[in-house]
Amino acid sequence: MQSNTTAKNSPKQSTLGPMIIIGSLFFIFGFATWLNSLLIPYLQIACELTEVQSYFVTFAFYIAYLVMAPVSTSVLNKYGFKQGMGIALAVMAVGALLFIPAAYMREYSIFLLGLFIMGGGLAILQTASNPYITIIGPVETAARRISIMGICNKLAGAIAPILIGLFLNLDEADKVSAQVESMSAAEYASALDAVALKVVNPYIGIVVVLVLLSIWIFNSNLPEVSGDEEETEDHHPISETKTSVFQFPHVLLGVLALFLYVGVEVIAGDTIIKYGNHLNIPLSIAKFFTAGTMAAMVAGYIVGIIIIPKYISQSLALKICAILGIAFTLGIVFTDGITSLVFVALLGLANSLIWPAVWPLALTGVGKFTSAASGLLVMGIAGGAVIPLLYGWLAGGSMGPHQAYWIAFPCYLFILYYGISGHKIGLPKDVEPPKEEV
Repeated sequence: MQSNTTAKNSPKQSTLGPMIIIGSLFFIFGFATWLNSLLIPYLQIACELTEVQSYFVTFAFYIAYLVMAPVSTSVLNKYGFKQGMGIALAVMAVGALLFIPAAYMREYSIFLLGLFIMGGGLAILQTASNPYITIIGPVETAARRISIMGICNKLAGAIAPILIGLFLNLDEADKVSAQVESMSAAEYASALDAVALKVVNPYIGIVVVLVLLSIWIFNSNLPEVSGDEEETEDHHPISETKTSVFQFPHVLLGVLALFLYVGVEVIAGDTIIKYGNHLNIPLSIAKFFTAGTMAAMVAGYIVGIIIIPKYISQSLALKICAILGIAFTLGIVFTDGITSLVFVALLGLANSLIWPAVWPLALTGVGKFTSAASGLLVMGIAGGAVIPLLYGWLAGGSMGPHQAYWIAFPCYLFILYYGISGHKIGLPKDVEPPKEEV
């Protein structure tokens, strides 16, 4: 991989500038990611979808992380992290551009193709940006930097459905959905065409922003890194005896933990609007509910920054989050109405510290396999494709949208196991993760 200026060669270089730039990127892919929470119910109306079909929004978006993971690694190996991020933004712009013909044709498959391409761009961006933000500063404070990036991501997630909801005229979508019985087939089709076309203007704006960001990244002064800055004999000597990343069981278990985590994170953020609609709350009001989930996540990040590692360790925080996830899941399924809706939002609090905890735990001891391990971990994001789709299948079946939240229960159980012992499997007893700060 190309490396012009590495972190270890420039130890005195400030991380503030790069963090501002990478924080902007986290904001952008948070905006693109959590916009799905609004697209699910909106496209269900506009494209006349069933419950299960509507969740192919998340499937198309997140399965790209699995499909594109090898491509992501190849892009970064060839072009480096900085240029790779610029390429990723350009790819995302192409995906967003497809929303325009999809809206004019009201063709769900083209919407899904656009989402898949955007997800592919994000796969490259995530593969680069997560280890990048780890590498550009001291490893001891890596989780803190990741959490700051998470705040940028979740703030965007709170804003996205509300801002784009203003353009989509959700009152009109609700009205069309409610009046289907009183319209002729031609009137109904015309009304749905009008609903679908509402996405054109906001996605033109998204394309413009992505293109400008791509140009900014290509011309920025971001330091290039090679992805193996942690490969030092005194730090990770065990990697010298390994020939493949697949020889690290704690990495593979970390991939599964992230797979399950992203699944429940997407459920918490992307089903809450639709669940509120199931409770007979209009979309024009329900569009604010994702902000509740994101606010809970940001609150968790802030608490983590304050208390870790001064009062509790990162691994203990991971275990606490998993236990909270179990408790809140039980709260959802054993309560009704608004109370259960609040518990869905509170899953954001449970999810807040899992991502910044699993990454450093899974990368412990991998040394020269950092890039390969990061690529595998990014593949775990495909959990956002599979688990919400299973939720949609259960929600559209006999369980219904309420009891379908049971699917989160075993996910949090495994995350708890990883926090207790899974992250230590295969590592020598004298190799411990750094005392990360959030």
